[in-house]
Amino acid sequence: MSATVTAVAGVWLGGLGVVLLWRSRRTGGPRARRLGRRTLRIVLAVLAGWLLVLPVTLAVIATRAADAPLAAADLGAPYRTVTLHTEDGLRLAAWYLPSRNGAAVIGFRGRRGPVPHARLLARHGYGVLRLDPRGRGASEGDANAYGWTGEPDLRAALAFVAGRPEVDARRIGGLGLSVGGELLLATAAHDTRLRAIVAEGAGVRSLVEHLHTPGLGPVQRWMTPWIAETAALSVLSNALPPPDLAELAARIRPPPVLLIQAGEGAGGEELNAVYQQAAGTSATRWVARGGHTGALATQPREYERRVIAFFDRALGGDLRTGSADTGR
Repeated sequence: MSATVTAVAGVWLGGLGVVLLWRSRRTGGPRARRLGRRTLRIVLAVLAGWLLVLPVTLAVIATRAADAPLAAADLGAPYRTVTLHTEDGLRLAAWYLPSRNGAAVIGFRGRRGPVPHARLLARHGYGVLRLDPRGRGASEGDANAYGWTGEPDLRAALAFVAGRPEVDARRIGGLGLSVGGELLLATAAHDTRLRAIVAEGAGVRSLVEHLHTPGLGPVQRWMTPWIAETAALSVLSNALPPPDLAELAARIRPPPVLLIQAGEGAGGEELNAVYQQAAGTSATRWVARGGHTGALATQPREYERRVIAFFDRALGGDLRTGSADTGR
């Protein structure tokens, strides 16, 4: 159910409870009054569950994320295991496949790892670095499934890839799914080492992004679980909410951005239109068939054509030979 429909339903239920209670008072019958009070209590309990209990529960889950590390063999290529070191002293598990065309792409996961995407890039000669974010898989640190504290992870990945002898440091891109796409957009706003970004399934990560959701009226905008969820995430992760992603997208100059929005997506993917407008001429948007981060599975040929052509243009890859002049 969309945020708009849910908010309208909440307002309607609340209004219904008040009307029933008021009518019961006017009729004067004890049975009617009991029915009105009972209905109002049910309505208030539903609203409390939606606006408070559910978002707090989601925040607890998001900061207790745990999943198995991805083995290099799962990537279907001769990756080697590496360790990244963040500026705040954490060690992150990562896997790297050397570049064959002088360019490299950082694959940053959302709640699921971009394994098929990494294989696709490797087939076209791109070096690929795939990492487990902090608190996930085999990496150290505290988890935050919304990626609030993940920018140091990306900076560590950029430093590693830029130091590879076979990679031209001017030809590094990123492909991120869901939270990974949001982190790439945020990092590109103030790190010029990212020269091309594919962000698939970017959406809401806190209240400030929700407020940009197209088509929301004042009631739907503020009667939202995102208020409690943002507050709970701040407390549980001991971190302030990240800056507004729409404002950060406006600072992405000039790295090109390809936004992939699922036609049947969830989690605020309609905000891709907002992010595209904010980024200006550097951003293009593709609305793909399927659900959240499912474009490669539903449209594999079109996905390969669009994504590889995008990286080839931005990073200078060569589809014919799997190599490129590094300019060195």
